[in-house]
Amino acid sequence: MLNVGVIVGERYEIVGRVGSGGMADVYKAKDHKLNRFVAMKVLKPEFSADTNFIRKFQREAQAAAGLAHPNVVNVFDVGEDQGINYIVMELIEGITLKEYISKKGRLTVKEATSIAIQVSMGLEAAHNRNIVHRDIKPQNIIISTDGKVKVTDFGIARVASSNTISTNAMGSVHYSSPEQVRGGYSDFKSDIYSLGITMYEMVTGRVPFDGDTTVAIAIKHLQDEMVAPSQYVPELPHSLEEIILKCTQKSPDRRYSTLAELINDLKHSLIDPNGSFVNLSPLSNHAQTIMITPEEMKQIQNGAYSASSRYEEEDDDDDEDEDEEIYEKPSRKHRRKDEDEDDEEDDDDDDERGGVNTKLEKAMTIGGLIIGGVIICILIYMVASAAGLVKFGGKDKEDKKPQVQQEQQTDEAANKVAVPDLTGKSEEQAGTELQALNLGKKKGGEEASDAVAEGMITRTEPAAGTQVDKNTTVVYYISTGKAQEEDTNVTIPSGLVGQSLSHVQSTLQDLGLKTNVEKQQSSSVEVGAVISLNPGEGTSVAKDTEVVITVSTGEGNDMVSVANVRGIDASEAEATLTAQGLIVEIEEVDGDEVDVAYGEVYAQTPKAGNRVEKGTTVTIKVRKEGAGSDAGTTADGNKVEAGQWAAVEPKLKKPDNYQGGNVQLRLVQDDGDETSGGTVIMEGSPIDFDSNGGYYSVGSIVGKEGMESGTLYLAEQQENGEYQTLWSYPLTFTEVE
Repeated sequence: MLNVGVIVGERYEIVGRVGSGGMADVYKAKDHKLNRFVAMKVLKPEFSADTNFIRKFQREAQAAAGLAHPNVVNVFDVGEDQGINYIVMELIEGITLKEYISKKGRLTVKEATSIAIQVSMGLEAAHNRNIVHRDIKPQNIIISTDGKVKVTDFGIARVASSNTISTNAMGSVHYSSPEQVRGGYSDFKSDIYSLGITMYEMVTGRVPFDGDTTVAIAIKHLQDEMVAPSQYVPELPHSLEEIILKCTQKSPDRRYSTLAELINDLKHSLIDPNGSFVNLSPLSNHAQTIMITPEEMKQIQNGAYSASSRYEEEDDDDDEDEDEEIYEKPSRKHRRKDEDEDDEEDDDDDDERGGVNTKLEKAMTIGGLIIGGVIICILIYMVASAAGLVKFGGKDKEDKKPQVQQEQQTDEAANKVAVPDLTGKSEEQAGTELQALNLGKKKGGEEASDAVAEGMITRTEPAAGTQVDKNTTVVYYISTGKAQEEDTNVTIPSGLVGQSLSHVQSTLQDLGLKTNVEKQQSSSVEVGAVISLNPGEGTSVAKDTEVVITVSTGEGNDMVSVANVRGIDASEAEATLTAQGLIVEIEEVDGDEVDVAYGEVYAQTPKAGNRVEKGTTVTIKVRKEGAGSDAGTTADGNKVEAGQWAAVEPKLKKPDNYQGGNVQLRLVQDDGDETSGGTVIMEGSPIDFDSNGGYYSVGSIVGKEGMESGTLYLAEQQENGEYQTLWSYPLTFTEVE
């Protein structure tokens, strides 16, 4: 395990450990040469000692580095430094598909289909470069904070598959194809099988084959039939179930030939969910009845006769070569000498031999016919058995099958319960009913309802009546009463022409209007400023009306290098890019896992350093700060309630003189100063500013009612136990609605 601060390859500084797998540890590192954060996968020592493994590992990693696709985690570098073998990859902020499934229980059909399409597109790019992933599973699929799906772990999976099945992690064998678990062989269709198992888990929340050991699971992949996903999710569309079943056929020939075919069917399933357009290949010809023609029957008989008489012909040929057969057949040589000495005796011998050969010929002919008849009977029996016309003990087996299936269905039914109808009931009543059925509960949110009274449950997921396993969590939604009728018309305000695009867009979107941006070169209007609106200013329009915004791109033909605005405040980033003659579009995105503070840029497109023409649109993604009823929780974990006055998750910048000691945060409004009074918000623990770009976001701070301002003092504990004030932060408080 590498310690924080270690430099690998003279450029990658280890920032922290992200996770660990069967063969490697994953770290977050900073690339000092390109000034960016990356993910570094470092092989564990037991694999680093095998030079053959390392050679394969590097070769496969270099092949994966050639992949460039939006749905594949990019590989930047691969190398070795003082026995440390590593791969440097794109750092994706997000969670694995496995974690996402664990959080949601099972995914909706649209979610699962969308993820499957994106994974298929990434794998298709790999297959086009003759790269087989060999370890597709939810743990190797990452969902980023902006909703992109990316496949990771190319290279390592390919090398690992050359070892025995015992080297696979427990999680991998759940998704391995029959050909992989049988002997380690895998090809493009093995990835399709693993993707099918992953789709099965997405829509049902479980894997189709499970067991106590990897061997037991592997045997199930080879022998057991998969339970149809509709048995667990009755509302699953027919087409998606057929796609999953085709992907997971035990015979590779019956799966999809290419990922392009799979992608087409997945897209078709969104349009025609209950269609029957998925075509399963028929079983191979070995299970079909074979008819024997009369000509073939005659050939079998002739073949049997020829086999019986061949030995006699060979004996006649051998008599001509005395040098070879002189010691093996002396009696025949002696008979030939007798023939030369006595013609009369020779004639008698000839008659005797003629009589014996005739009898032998008849016997051999009859024997040949008997052997041919036996062969024909055996062939007929084999064909009839294959066709199911002949059974020995079959009735007992057939009688036992329904009984075993019935017992299995009885066991499964015993572990399932029906979700009760909770519509119109209170949360307390729902909790009592669910607890009696060994089901959990979770509030999914609130929604308006004309039929259900305020505060009562409107619906559940899964829906009432659905058969689910015991201990399943049921998500319920609370009614907020009847939806308020709103004025459907709004007026486009004046003064927007000439303003920046981002300001005009946000203003119109806040009014409930849609926007469509069109660009136009202009020598009189500066780049990024709005030239006109259609409908124009002062026009009264219905909500959801599309307003066409024409924005200036300047005179054109001037190239600039896009500035790096990641990690700075959104307003400052917009000013920087606008000064370059670029048009700025701001996207505010919720995200607790990005490594910037609230209100700062964590992603930009095009990327920094790209040379683009003036007037090009640059989209910056900003970490959104909550407000109003979404104010979140206070620093001590309590919920911020309506009517309270709160400073929503203030962003604290690290003081230059902070030494990393215990911190005291004290709010002062009207009864204290820098050294005394006020309310202590946090005390007795250090703050990690460095892991969040030099900032720290504390939970919502609740102030005094009606007071719109205050000051937060940060003090550090000294050796004598006293706290010394290092910095102060002005706060603005608003009433939570």
